[in-house]
Amino acid sequence: MECAELIAGMTGCHKLDAPIYSWMPPLIDLTLIPDLRLSGDTDRLGVTTITLPDGPLVMALAGSQDTERVSTAHRHARGQLMGSMRGLLSVAVDDGVWVVPAIHAVWLPPNHVHAVRSHGPFEGWSAYVDEAACHDLPQRPCTLSTSGLLREAVLRAADWPKGPLDAPRERIAAVILDEIRSLPVEALGLPLPKDARLQRIAKALIDDPAKERGLDEWADWAAVSARTLSRRFVAETGFTFTAWRQRARLLRSLEMLAAGTAVTTISLDLGYATASAFIGLFRRTFGETPAAYRRRL
Repeated sequence: MECAELIAGMTGCHKLDAPIYSWMPPLIDLTLIPDLRLSGDTDRLGVTTITLPDGPLVMALAGSQDTERVSTAHRHARGQLMGSMRGLLSVAVDDGVWVVPAIHAVWLPPNHVHAVRSHGPFEGWSAYVDEAACHDLPQRPCTLSTSGLLREAVLRAADWPKGPLDAPRERIAAVILDEIRSLPVEALGLPLPKDARLQRIAKALIDDPAKERGLDEWADWAAVSARTLSRRFVAETGFTFTAWRQRARLLRSLEMLAAGTAVTTISLDLGYATASAFIGLFRRTFGETPAAYRRRL
């Protein structure tokens, strides 16, 4: 399954008073940055590789938007760290979907195909790391719980003028790399199965996590035995089918909270028997109530 089929959105923004426009489908308008030259090649699968010009070890961008934005599948020649300060992003990669709530970030190694979607108003930042400096950074996409130190270092870097880094800026760039190496990884991903039949089920549940079908009904729908469905879901995702579906519902609830949907409406729309059942599961999973989470957006 191509990640563009699952979810899409926008990446980082430059600190400008001008609105955010699309430079090409996968990226916001980096051409708004004075004297910045971009190139992009699209392969036969329609995936665009965005190449930033030669530059310093770390390049950073920051900004905000008031509307939902969507991108197609693309990749960057540099490693990319996308952080959220307000709002929520969803990032689709080849083998899963990652949710990036407020005060979190997602790391994407160089040349890793992805598509991103912002859910409602969003404020955040992106740091692009030279490929040569990514050898000891995470080799797979992951979600990180950001620190104040990382956030402030990236925001400082977003204000740097174009050109080589002097010694103080090199130290700040080194801090950004150290934080990426050491920050705790958060379990905010939804791994996808490899089996095409199971992928069909997974995509249907991502589209509508509240579907009421039981395991046997899903197995019939996908032309696979219930036993195979149950066994392969665990083997390919690390979750039982029931646990995976519950995870899909919870991650969708983060998107709905970011969009301002009422907690009672979320619980009913996602198939929970009562709002209390949803709130209890949310607290056990994320360590706080939906209302407390929403206040941090």
